[in-house]
Amino acid sequence: MSSRTNRTPLTERGMQIAEQRIPQLAAKAGHDAYKATLKLTGAVTVKTSKGQLVERKRDGSVTVIKALPLGKRVKPGTVLKRVK
Repeated sequence: MSSRTNRTPLTERGMQIAEQRIPQLAAKAGHDAYKATLKLTGAVTVKTSKGQLVERKRDGSVTVIKALPLGKRVKPGTVLKRVK
C-alpha cells in the first residue's frame, strides 16, 4: 500500500501555500537544468541576453552570436491564436 493513502487531504489554505511555491520551484528547476546542460554539453549553451543571442561557456565567458530584433509586447493572459 502506498504511503500517500495515509496522508490527510490538504486544506484550501494548505493548497494556497503550496501553490505560492510553484514559481520558486520552477525557477530553481530551470536554473538546475541550465547548470546540468552546461555540465553535459561540453560547457556551452545558447541563450538570449539583453536583446542578443549569446553563447555562454561554463567558465562564464560570453560570445555574442547576433543581435535580435525587438519582440512584440503582449499583456499577461492574452490568448494567441495561429493564423492559417
